[in-house]
Amino acid sequence: MITSIAHATIYVLNQDEALDFYKNKLGFEVGDDMKVEGGFRWLTVYPKSKSQLQLVLAEPKEGPMFTKDSAEKIRRLIKEGAFGAGVFETENCQKTYEELVAKGVEFIQPPTEQLYGVEAMGIDNSGNWFSLVQRKK
Repeated sequence: MITSIAHATIYVLNQDEALDFYKNKLGFEVGDDMKVEGGFRWLTVYPKSKSQLQLVLAEPKEGPMFTKDSAEKIRRLIKEGAFGAGVFETENCQKTYEELVAKGVEFIQPPTEQLYGVEAMGIDNSGNWFSLVQRKK
């Protein structure tokens, strides 16, 4: 029986640049950063308060997972903003939004009242959108 989800993948254009963004702009911690057989880099990050689910920052390259053609297609989709990085929760959406904007994080929607709480929509440095949500209590 499956008991939890340990990792989710976000495809990025450059792992070093993505690591800088998630660590220094969003304040995530590094989980793992290692090269495995064949030169594949296993790089994970997670919010400081929650290490149960780690995000794999994966750079599509030709290799065991992708053909050259499929890696190029995924990279093109990343650049077009076709992928979402997920929903990041916060206790205070407006405050977190302001802190992230001050660090240079781009947002396509400021904090806005929704049925489920307050939500802002941001973009990481690869072009992946993410939702920043303060749930209603």
